[in-house]
Amino acid sequence: MMKATGIVRRIDELGRVVIPKEIRRTQRIRRGDALEIFTAADGEVVFKKYSPLVELGQLSGVYAEVLAKSLGRPVLVCDRDVIVAATGPARSDVMGRSISEALESLLAMRSVYTAPSEIAKRVRAFERSDRQLLCVAPIVAHGDIEGGVCLVGTAKDPPPTEEVVRAVSVAASFLSKWMEE
Repeated sequence: MMKATGIVRRIDELGRVVIPKEIRRTQRIRRGDALEIFTAADGEVVFKKYSPLVELGQLSGVYAEVLAKSLGRPVLVCDRDVIVAATGPARSDVMGRSISEALESLLAMRSVYTAPSEIAKRVRAFERSDRQLLCVAPIVAHGDIEGGVCLVGTAKDPPPTEEVVRAVSVAASFLSKWMEE
């Protein structure tokens, strides 16, 4: 359901329209983000954030399931804003949930994050959650960060081994390559 904002903008001579800062902030639209344009017979024009990971559909979910079974831990796949695939018992609770600022920062670093041994220094998967990120590998396609593959655990879990980190990295690389094809 759409909600009126009361904001009106004019189209300039080049056909551009400015999306107000407040809407960009609340909808987490950043410079360089892709927007998909929809039209309706009644003249309505709707801009929707485009997520290539959502476009992959079930592929990211199937890969997450296989990886989770192999590693024995829940796996999440996120785009730059929300969780798009999840495994484990809390799957339905996290699907579509916004990623934390901490996870957003980890993805922006463009390198694989591995949880340290010191529990106090670990990053939480979500605000106000006891779930922790054990490993995060960014999904980079065409030079842009599109999301990440996250291995989730608790404070009781040891840091992931090199083999586990490699498996999470391979998953992110696979999804990156698939998006580029």
